[in-house]
Amino acid sequence: MTKIAIILGSTRPGRNGAAVADWILDIAKQRSDAEFELVDLADHPLPLLDEALPPSFGQYQNDHTKAWASRIAEFDGYVFVTPEYNHSTTAALKNAIDYLYAEWNNKAAGFVGYGADGGVRAVEHLRLIASELQIVTVRAQVALSLLADFENYSVFKPGPHHRPTAEAMLDQLVSWSKAMQPLRANA
Repeated sequence: MTKIAIILGSTRPGRNGAAVADWILDIAKQRSDAEFELVDLADHPLPLLDEALPPSFGQYQNDHTKAWASRIAEFDGYVFVTPEYNHSTTAALKNAIDYLYAEWNNKAAGFVGYGADGGVRAVEHLRLIASELQIVTVRAQVALSLLADFENYSVFKPGPHHRPTAEAMLDQLVSWSKAMQPLRANA
């Protein structure tokens, strides 16, 4: 069975991302074409990249890196849930991504962004990063507005129009994750 991680990319206290990640997980779990699991970066505390060698060497020295590599390697695809901070993604998510290389290769990713402008600039940056890691990204993405989809900027109340977009993103993600399987098998 295809396994997809929904990666909660914020570790900030009082973060809005937990409700967003739970929402997309609830939608995903209604599907029968893949298994979905939440991976919360708060459960994987990684110091600012502290490996001596580049991740492309695959020679991890630290136990936290080895544990993170093992966790990420389990999955065939990813949904990155990211807020937008200063026109980009979070430092915690970028750091977690930068720790690894081969574990990301030949997999697929979809995105759920949130922020004043729907997190679209954070997602744009993640698409560039994903490309370097040989992750294919799907076109459909969910863009949630802090103004329209959060009451008082903190209580998540997504508009009903987001569900079809989320389902389209998941459709594309599962298809691409499965399509990339032969490349993973040959790697």
